[in-house]
Amino acid sequence: MTERTKDTTAVQQEQALPGDRPTPSNEDGCAVEVQNLVKRYPKTQSNAVDGISFVAKRGEIFGLLGPNGAGKTTAIGILTTGVLPSSGSAKILGLDVVANPVRVRQRIAVVPQKSNLDKRLRARELLIFHASYHGVPRVEREARADRLLVEFGLADRGKDNVNHYSGGMAQRLMLARALMHTPYVLFLDEPTNSLDPQSRLFIWDRIRSLNQQGMTIFLTTHDMDEAEQLCDRIAIMDHGRILVLDTTDELKKLVPGSTNLEDVFIALTGRTLRS
Repeated sequence: MTERTKDTTAVQQEQALPGDRPTPSNEDGCAVEVQNLVKRYPKTQSNAVDGISFVAKRGEIFGLLGPNGAGKTTAIGILTTGVLPSSGSAKILGLDVVANPVRVRQRIAVVPQKSNLDKRLRARELLIFHASYHGVPRVEREARADRLLVEFGLADRGKDNVNHYSGGMAQRLMLARALMHTPYVLFLDEPTNSLDPQSRLFIWDRIRSLNQQGMTIFLTTHDMDEAEQLCDRIAIMDHGRILVLDTTDELKKLVPGSTNLEDVFIALTGRTLRS
């Protein structure tokens, strides 16, 4: 049996019982493991990602902060199998993202900063279509769609066309969609950007709830308060490199007299997070 055949067989087995998959058994407890990761795009003089190494533990909320152009988007692209690295390695739950992209995608979900919902579909149809793509059986995907619509306060809007959704509703629907195939690691890119305070707090509560259920959350954000409120540990990235990685309390100790993460960020990068 070839490696490609084995990989396809494993995916088919997982798709048969997506709701009953056992927890991945990588013994080191790493959800995300990055070693000396480098990405250089053609015709550029510097690396977009410049030899970064870090570990995100299973069951934690891990934050990746950095100003525009720091390399965050490229790093996340590699971790979610959309960008090939130039060198180094990245693993999700013990699976190499280059060698096993299909199996990695079965275990992760991504909620992008900007809505990529198919506006031609109704909300419930969109959730069911996503689950079908990931091999969730029909009865299970329909029941899961109904449950998530209730959990995200969209039960009375499930038959509405997505084009009629507000920004906050669309963000909730994207998060619900990400959960339809029961991922182990959830990547969130600016999950509350441009949301009103009520919608922001709703998303925060859902993130905390998912994490309490054992899901690993990988969060990128320009909101320092969001990072402080949600993240167990935070990595600050600039010019393609990880400058520091620690808990919020430990990061604050890096700048004497600092009471907030913004002071630490400015001291390390020389600019604000939204620069």
